[in-house]
Amino acid sequence: MAIVISLLNHKGGVGKTTSAINIGAGLVELGKKVLLIDLDPQANLTLSLGMPRHPQSIYEAIRGEAPLVPYPAKERLDVVISTLDLSGAEMELINEAGREYLLRELIEPVRSEYDFVIIDCPPSLALLTLNALAASDLVYIPLQTQFLAMQGLAKIKQVIDKVKLRLNKNLRIGGVFATMYDARKVLNRDVVETIEKYFDELVFKTKIRDNVALAEAPAQRKDIFAYNSSSPGAEDYLNLCKEILERAAKSAQKA
Repeated sequence: MAIVISLLNHKGGVGKTTSAINIGAGLVELGKKVLLIDLDPQANLTLSLGMPRHPQSIYEAIRGEAPLVPYPAKERLDVVISTLDLSGAEMELINEAGREYLLRELIEPVRSEYDFVIIDCPPSLALLTLNALAASDLVYIPLQTQFLAMQGLAKIKQVIDKVKLRLNKNLRIGGVFATMYDARKVLNRDVVETIEKYFDELVFKTKIRDNVALAEAPAQRKDIFAYNSSSPGAEDYLNLCKEILERAAKSAQKA
């Protein structure tokens, strides 16, 4: 049964979609089967992997017009694509009973086919994000190592706590990781030190370094491992995925 993970940060430009793609691809490199769900109306994950437009996207699924249809991106990596139409879903579903649980119900029939399901959330804390959190076991928070990127952390934690109380009692923060990190910059080091104080052992040891290959890969419609497997970006995401698997193994032992 797959572990369902939401990548969440309501601030844009923190490397959320890049992380969703490359955590998924990194777990594939480590032998896992992964489903990526693009829940962002901007469809950046879909575009970054060069997925063609198919008749069934997450929009049709959320509206109840189709099941959740994964399409292969490469071996052991499937994608549920998004579309700009999804931007209207929140208004269209305003009167839908149980609207926060739509995604959870859609994932359930395919969950046993994967080791991990990774949801790329939109940069907001509205209905689509609530659907992701209601469907998830874990939340990972990518955090750009800049001062302004830290300002919304308390709000994110507040939303997660409310979802845990009202919608999904099993939800928990699975980890926080630094993105666009440059160890030479005092500010970057200070931000990491601050989040380590705030989140303690939840902070992953691996930091995603600022690396041009991570920016170039989407332009080639590839994940970082397909684009440049020897780059610092590939090294960092692979190490992050190893930490993810270590934490998953420890959780399974405790269960």
